[in-house]
Amino acid sequence: MITALLILHGLLAVALFGAITHQAFATGRTATKRSFIARYRAVAASGYANAVVVLFIVTSIGGAMLYPQYRLDIRPTLEDLDLRAANGVFEIKEHLAAIGLGLLPAYWFFWRQPLGAEGLIARRYLTWLLAFIVWWNFLVGHILNNIRGFFQ
Repeated sequence: MITALLILHGLLAVALFGAITHQAFATGRTATKRSFIARYRAVAASGYANAVVVLFIVTSIGGAMLYPQYRLDIRPTLEDLDLRAANGVFEIKEHLAAIGLGLLPAYWFFWRQPLGAEGLIARRYLTWLLAFIVWWNFLVGHILNNIRGFFQ
């Protein structure tokens, strides 16, 4: 059951990673050349807002369901191997996930309304902040999962 939940959590994280990355790049300045990055940015960024909110919440719930297993199985292994840095980055991951959940209402508010110049700046920064949180949590989660797998 835990393995299936971990796989589902990972798949949801990949979907969230892709959605927030697409949206974050779309909030940047438009490039004049038709490069790969310019085509990557050329999406309707507002269409990702609801998906990002739902995926962030569902992925966080999945992570919370996996957390007891982490505390009982993976964390003691990391402590036995004296991998304090790995435990530390996971603690940061937990805190950033909570901050991200707290930012979701503001993020959703700014993406739901047509905005003036000030709102567009807030929208861009909130999106990039959530993108950083998602990227950090995605990378840390997968690295810790791999560490546990290496020492079994």
